[in-house]
Amino acid sequence: MSEILVTGATGNVGRQVALRLLAAGNGVRALVRDPGSAVVPTGAKAVGGDLSAPDTLEEALTGAEAVFLIWPFLTAERAPAVLEKIAGHVRRVVYVSSSGVREDAERQTDPINQLHADIERLTEKSGPEWTVLRADTLASNALGWAEQIRTTHVVRGPDIAATAVVHEGDVAAVAARALTEDGHAGARHILTGPRVLSRTEQVETIGEAIGSPARFEKVPVEAARQQMLADGRPPALVEALLGSAATRPASQLITSTVEEITGAPARTFRAWAEEHADDFR
Repeated sequence: MSEILVTGATGNVGRQVALRLLAAGNGVRALVRDPGSAVVPTGAKAVGGDLSAPDTLEEALTGAEAVFLIWPFLTAERAPAVLEKIAGHVRRVVYVSSSGVREDAERQTDPINQLHADIERLTEKSGPEWTVLRADTLASNALGWAEQIRTTHVVRGPDIAATAVVHEGDVAAVAARALTEDGHAGARHILTGPRVLSRTEQVETIGEAIGSPARFEKVPVEAARQQMLADGRPPALVEALLGSAATRPASQLITSTVEEITGAPARTFRAWAEEHADDFR
């Protein structure tokens, strides 16, 4: 039985990766800061460690064969030390990146894609066999609109270029394959949903799923900044998100990678909205 360390195992993608690995009979270690209080998938072992403190990772990594890596910070400052620790123990790393990363660009168009590009390069040079999952906008990001939809049925925020929104469960399904199967070493899998959607279309789809119309209202960047800060989001994150919204180019990219790897077609945003309808009611 393989032992796989999953970072972000309490989050939207990592939790589903853990569940898929467990269902396939793999041992799963869920990296958490506080094993005593963290709620991890049944069957996973909560192990203590913090990506911001690489020296805390030794015990969690000892005996693991692979790592599912989500980078939760806005800089790559600690990444070299973390990847050095990982390289000392495992033979395989799967990193979740962004479909917006452009290999032919000296600098990426926005700070979030630049961060992903930096982590990709560090991962590729770190030593273990690596796979990069360049995921499009995750459907689960829409959960950030839940309070607005529940209370006003209007989502107010900065607009962003339409993309082929991908179900986080499909990203997890590909990740589980890459972590446990051969044939993915050195691959950069671009994962998208089956249809390019604007924010307006996403919000309207959620409204249809809950049986109550909802709409998107674009607001000026400065108004969005003040609201996000008032909501308690860290200033650095606010600036990164707004920078991404302002500079991300439109994309019509749709890939068949999810189906090629998992055997099942990528799920629609409508299917995701129906699954999560109760979160918006």
